[in-house]
Amino acid sequence: MVLTEGANTGEFILAESPGTISRDKVTVTVPASTTLPPGRVLAQLSADGKYVEYDNSGSDGSEQAAGVLYGELVNDTEAPVDKTGVVINWGAEVRSADLSWKSGLSGSDETAGKADLAARGVKARA
Repeated sequence: MVLTEGANTGEFILAESPGTISRDKVTVTVPASTTLPPGRVLAQLSADGKYVEYDNSGSDGSEQAAGVLYGELVNDTEAPVDKTGVVINWGAEVRSADLSWKSGLSGSDETAGKADLAARGVKARA
């Protein structure tokens, strides 16, 4: 039997500001029947300030990467659910290879997302 370990909470962080100044507790809308892993790149909606998966083709705030999910969020229901989560959104370095992205995004979308994060003070390193 082979066991595969998923991403661990915060394992994508290379360095962050002292204490928890790099982190904020936020509301994340998790899609139906979805698990968002640590390291998922998130965006903040313009209308209500909730966090969602980053999607460069959006026009509601979801097109601007705003942080990286610190710990896993699970939705086992058949409808989207708001959950309390923690994001790294300022003063941190993260491992680029450990970031995760919404399914279907292209390499150029990911590059744009990393640029958005860098503008907020979250640098993705190789």
